[in-house]
Amino acid sequence: MGSANLQIATFGGGCFWCTEAVFQQIRGVTLLESGYSGGQVHQPSYEQICTGRTGHAEVIRITFDAELITYSELLDIFFVTHDPTTLNRQGADTGTQYRSVIFFHDAHQEQEARAAMQRAAGHWPDPIVTELSPAPQFYIAEDYHQNYFRRNPQQGYCAFVVAPKVAKARKAFADKLVS
Repeated sequence: MGSANLQIATFGGGCFWCTEAVFQQIRGVTLLESGYSGGQVHQPSYEQICTGRTGHAEVIRITFDAELITYSELLDIFFVTHDPTTLNRQGADTGTQYRSVIFFHDAHQEQEARAAMQRAAGHWPDPIVTELSPAPQFYIAEDYHQNYFRRNPQQGYCAFVVAPKVAKARKAFADKLVS
C-alpha cells in the first residue's frame, strides 16, 4: 500500500461511537479517529460538546486506501448506517452535535457527496438533511472515546444502539469487510 493512495474522509452520523464502530470493520480503512469539527471553540472538550453550544459535531476522520475502498463506497455505507433525514438527531441522541454531516476535503469529494446524497434520497421516505460543508479544523476526542465499542461492547449504549448498527453494516456490506 503506497501512501499516494491514502485519502481522508470526515463524517458525522450521530454519536461517534456508532460511526467509528461501523467503519472500523471496512476493508481499506487504515486509521479511524473520533473527534469534533464544525464549531467555534478551539480544542473543545467532550463536556463542552455535550452542551450543544460549541457548534461542533461528533465526527470520525477516516484515513483510507482508495485502491481498496472508494470515497463513494464510504459515502454509501455512511448513508445506510445512520438516518440522514433527522435534523440534529440520531435516535435518542439529540442536539447539533449529533447532526448528519459530511465535511469534504476537496472538490471531488464534494461532487461525490452530492451524488451519494441523490442516491440515498431514493432509499429514505423523508428528505435528506445531511449538512455538506468544507472540512474545518478537526479536534481529536479524548482517548477514552477512541475504539469505544471495541473496548466496551457490553456497556448498555453499545449493546443496544451501537451493536445493531454494526450488524446492519455487516449484513449490507459483507463484501467490504475486513477478512
